Parts: sequence; structure tokens; C-alpha cells
Amino acid sequence: MKQFFPFLTAEESSWLRCLKSVSLFSRLSGGELRQIESLMHERTYEAGETVFEEEEEGLGLYVVMTGCVAVSKVCAGERKELTRLGPRSFFGELALLDGVVRSARVHAIEQTTLIGFFRPEFLGLMKTNRSLAAKVSFELARHLALLLRQAGEQANPAVYL
Repeated sequence: MKQFFPFLTAEESSWLRCLKSVSLFSRLSGGELRQIESLMHERTYEAGETVFEEEEEGLGLYVVMTGCVAVSKVCAGERKELTRLGPRSFFGELALLDGVVRSARVHAIEQTTLIGFFRPEFLGLMKTNRSLAAKVSFELARHLALLLRQAGEQANPAVYL
């Protein structure tokens, strides 16, 4: 079977394999991915366990390695599920940039393993490897632009022809 990521060997981390398949990190080299990997933390959540609450301080972004999470928000006094995210999805990216409170609640639907990339490590990367931090920042900007464009198209399709 042909290996999908030619710079990864069987002995290398499953984190690297996961990160390479995430759009935010997919354009990084093997060495750059290893540097990002060294800054990340893994945590497993049981079904129903909360990753973070709405209005909680934003600490960083999470990548879903395995499992599934639900994103929900209180609207008109009632909690509404907005979406579910599975492997290779990421969420919480705004916290890397601003650290403002979370706009939604995220909880595990099933046993879920996440890897987190937190704001203090991202700010440290800006001091130690500006080139890599710039690449990640650019990919964050591309991702956020896509989300804004999609939201705008839903709100007023004629503007985004």
C-alpha cells in the first residue's frame, strides 16, 4: 500500500499523521510539523465529558484525533447543537489569536482523543520561530476568511457572486 505521507515512517508519531491531514497544518514540512507537535498536549475525554464551556476563557485550539465532539450554544434560553466534529477537524482556533471567552460549549459524544495547541505555546513560537508562526498565522487567516465567506453567503448570497 502506498504511504500517503511520504516523509512519515511507521515509527513516527500518530500525532504527526493527524496534523498533516488537518488543513491548518497540511502545508507545513515534516520538520515544522515536528516542532508544532512538540508544543501540543493530548487528552482523552469520555462520552459526555465537557472539553470547555461557553463563556469560559479561551486557551487554544483542539484537533480531534479520534472520536467526535458536539458544539452547542445557548440560544433564547435553550441549548442548541450547532455541529459535530470528527477526526481531523479542529476547533477553538480564535483562542490562539485573542484568548477571549468561548462562544460555545464543546463536549465529547463518544470517547474522544484531542490534541491541544495553546496560546502560550503559540506566543512562544512567535518568539522562537517567527517563520513557522507566520505560516500557522497565515493558515489561520485563510481558515477564518473561508468561514466568514461561508457565513456571508448564507446571509446574503447575492453579495458573494
